[in-house]
Amino acid sequence: QVPLVESGGGLVQPGGSLRLSCVASGFTMSRYAMNWFRQAPGKEREGISCISSSGGSTWYADSVKGRFTISRDNDKNTLYLQMNSLKPEDTAVYHCATDPGSQCSYDYDSWGQGTQVTVSS
Repeated sequence: QVPLVESGGGLVQPGGSLRLSCVASGFTMSRYAMNWFRQAPGKEREGISCISSSGGSTWYADSVKGRFTISRDNDKNTLYLQMNSLKPEDTAVYHCATDPGSQCSYDYDSWGQGTQVTVSS
């Protein structure tokens, strides 16, 4: 059983918005910091955001800062990524991933299959 399942991706025009979700199963997500990373064809994996286990601390890559917002609902075992003002360079497969501990260390223990985001007119 895949412990993390992402959804919410799709095709959107530049300037548009999407909200990604990541549902965790088989473990208590509230114990762990959680990450979003993305990978575009021919490019290296890029960590874009992290949130601590309590949600009290967040981090964003410069490439998405001010446009993306990470959040979590520990009661629902769900992680979110609100993406606004999308650009063509945001096109990638987006993955959620667990961090080994409760604070962001930017290591990834496990991750889901990902959801495709395509930004194009």
